[in-house]
Amino acid sequence: MFDATFWSLIGLILFFGIVIYYKVPGLVTRSLDDRSDKIRNELEEARRLREEAQQLLAEYQRKRKEAESEAQSIVEAAKSEAEHITAEAKQKTDEYVARRTTLAEQKIAQAELDAVNAVRATAVDVSVAAAEHLLGDKMTAKTRGDLFKASIEQVKTHMN
Repeated sequence: MFDATFWSLIGLILFFGIVIYYKVPGLVTRSLDDRSDKIRNELEEARRLREEAQQLLAEYQRKRKEAESEAQSIVEAAKSEAEHITAEAKQKTDEYVARRTTLAEQKIAQAELDAVNAVRATAVDVSVAAAEHLLGDKMTAKTRGDLFKASIEQVKTHMN
């Protein structure tokens, strides 16, 4: 009558009774609930960290773009300033060359004027010397006296 199957059934019932008496299913359920809560919290933390990382990534990309645009504007400003300085230097060089050219032209004109005046003065001196020589040879004392008197009369008439 009491065979091994019966005693196995009794052992199984006792086992389930002890498990229920000591509230093992509640402990297992609570343990599983705690574990699922822990996993859920870890998933939420991971999601929050992921969102935070994405925000940081977006912020750093924005900062990188701002830095690139700032660097580009600095490069453009430097190029513009260099072009401005180059143009200004070219203008100053052109003005300097023009001033030097004008000055050289003025010096050349003055030298030409001085040369013409020197030639004229030399021509006058030569003419006067030639006239003195010719007049000195041809003029007599009486002609000199008459010429002198005529010159004095001419001066007197101009003075009055």
